[in-house]
Amino acid sequence: MTTDRDPPPAASRSGRAAGRARFGWAFEVVETLVATLVIYFVIHNFVAQPFEVQMESMTPTIVGGEYVLIDKLTPRFDGYSYGDVIVFQPPERVGFEDEGIPFIKRIIGLPGDTVTLENGRVFLTGSDGLPIRIEERYVARGSDGTIAPTLCPQPTCAGEWLVPDGSYFVMGDNRVNSVDSRVLGPIAEDLILGRAWLRYFPLDRLGLINDSGSVRALEPPDE
Repeated sequence: MTTDRDPPPAASRSGRAAGRARFGWAFEVVETLVATLVIYFVIHNFVAQPFEVQMESMTPTIVGGEYVLIDKLTPRFDGYSYGDVIVFQPPERVGFEDEGIPFIKRIIGLPGDTVTLENGRVFLTGSDGLPIRIEERYVARGSDGTIAPTLCPQPTCAGEWLVPDGSYFVMGDNRVNSVDSRVLGPIAEDLILGRAWLRYFPLDRLGLINDSGSVRALEPPDE
C-alpha cells in the first residue's frame, strides 16, 4: 500500500522515462527533417539548382543529357554579362511555356544593345552607335570545320533587335538547331532562373562552364 508521500513504483517511473525517450527521438527526427527541408528550400530557390539539359541547342558547349548547376546567388549582386550561359523560362506569348521545360542559351546582347545579323555574322551596336562584330569561338562547327553561320531561322525573322531595359538577347551555340531570341525575342530578366556555371555529370565532362570566347572586334557590317 502506498501513500501520497510514497514514491511511485520503479516500473512506473521507468515506463514514463521510456515514453519520454520515444517521444524525444521522434521529435529529433521531425526536427531534422524540417531543418533539412528548410535548407533545401533556401539553397534550391536562392543559391543553386541542378538542371538537366534536354536539348541540343548548346552543343558543343553543353550536350543533351548533361547535368549543370545553376548559380542563383551571384547574379543578384553583379547581374549578367556577355557570354553568360543562362537558364530561363520561355515567354508565355511564344507557345513553349506549356511544355514546362526551361531553356538554356548564351547571352549575346545586353540592355540597350542592338543585335543585327549580317551575312551569317552577329553585330552589336551599343550606345556609341558603332556596330561591333563579335567573334564566337564557341559556336558549333559544320562538317568542314568552319563555324556555322548565324541565320534567321524563320522567314519572318526581324534580323535586327533592340534589347530593352531589363532584358537580354540570347542564342544557342548550335545556331542551326536553336529556338532562341531570334524567335522568342529578348528575354526579360524576371524569367531567368540563373547562370549555368558547373557541369557535374557525366563525370568525364566535369568542369566549369566557360563563358570566354565572346570577343568583340571593331568591324563595320558589310555594305
